[in-house]
Amino acid sequence: MIRKYRETDCEAIIETWFAASLVATPFLSNEFLTEERDNIRSIWLLKAETWVFEIDNNVTGFISLIGNEVGAIFVHPDYQGGGIGRALMDHAASLRDHLYLDVFEENAVGRRFYRQYGFQFERKHVHEQTGHTQIRMYYSPNESTVPATNG
Repeated sequence: MIRKYRETDCEAIIETWFAASLVATPFLSNEFLTEERDNIRSIWLLKAETWVFEIDNNVTGFISLIGNEVGAIFVHPDYQGGGIGRALMDHAASLRDHLYLDVFEENAVGRRFYRQYGFQFERKHVHEQTGHTQIRMYYSPNESTVPATNG
């Protein structure tokens, strides 16, 4: 079941994010992950429109949108491969006419998922906080080119 984020979901979201990050982005430093954990709680969940995927009253995945930007989509490793990520992305795509996201170039799991979903390459850039290369991608179900605005 997909439902709107509630404040009581915060710790489950952070646990899901952390467990999935260890699998998909093991190249990120402990310092960066610790800082991001704090930022999720104090900044990002307050700014974003977040939806959770729940099984038996347990948060197993989530997606956060800031405008048309997919700021985060994570599925707990114990539940990956079961369609939760696709369901969350389908939900986000139903709410927006196009989506953007950044994914670390070294994150093969994420890149494969986004490509299979239909996201297209836009450009590469360096993530300032980590020094790792990120790929900017876009998705628009009704267009074959990048929409005019990046927001």
